[in-house]
Amino acid sequence: MLVTDNPAIQAPINKGFPVEFLPLNDTDALHASLSQGDVAAVIVEGIQGIGGIYVPDAAFLQQAQRLCREHGAVLILDEIQSGYGRSGRFFAYQYAGIEPDLITVAKGMGNGFPIAGVLIHPRFQAKHGMLGTTFGGNHLACAAGLAVLEVIQKENLVENARRMGGMLMEALKPVSEIREIRGQGLMIGLEFDFPTAALRKQLLFEYGVFTGSASNPNIVRLLPALNIGPNEADRFLDRLHKALQHQTVYQSL
Repeated sequence: MLVTDNPAIQAPINKGFPVEFLPLNDTDALHASLSQGDVAAVIVEGIQGIGGIYVPDAAFLQQAQRLCREHGAVLILDEIQSGYGRSGRFFAYQYAGIEPDLITVAKGMGNGFPIAGVLIHPRFQAKHGMLGTTFGGNHLACAAGLAVLEVIQKENLVENARRMGGMLMEALKPVSEIREIRGQGLMIGLEFDFPTAALRKQLLFEYGVFTGSASNPNIVRLLPALNIGPNEADRFLDRLHKALQHQTVYQSL
């Protein structure tokens, strides 16, 4: 919990595990920290979510893996938001061609059913008592997880996320109010020159479009369902244009 930047969910028990925050994609900073010899693990999001949809460079992740192995640290990829096909690959880290030591998964894993998991590299030999949890291996949760995987495979949703995400980002490029478009697949961040709270509220209550916020108030996160099609994408684009026109008029007043 100390890794989060939200102090409201931290507790005194976490304070015994010091955390150092480093800039994303800064290989020199990572090397300097690991060189101290006291780092147990490095945690990187496959794509930063609440942080504003920032994508780690492939070269950075490759160097992170090399440096972790060189200094005896564990490389943990947080794929809770970016995993399960959302990025256009099953896991976002796959774009870098690396092998993390641990991968955390949740959210898309159960398509709304509460389930989470940790994938552990084979180099860690499993043994009795190594890992245990009261609700681990819940049969209903496992059935839900298997059903999600079957649908992802049957409906080719990973490829659909890649294709539709590319189409959406291309269609959003001409929107003059958007300063920057970031992301991969159907995990997209739109950065505007103004706070987007009013825009998001209008999209939701007037046009029935739900979007996500980020730590930067100027960013809108787009995380549509992986089975989104061209018709739904066109409706979103049309409603975004209408909402932005309203915002422009409102700001000019």
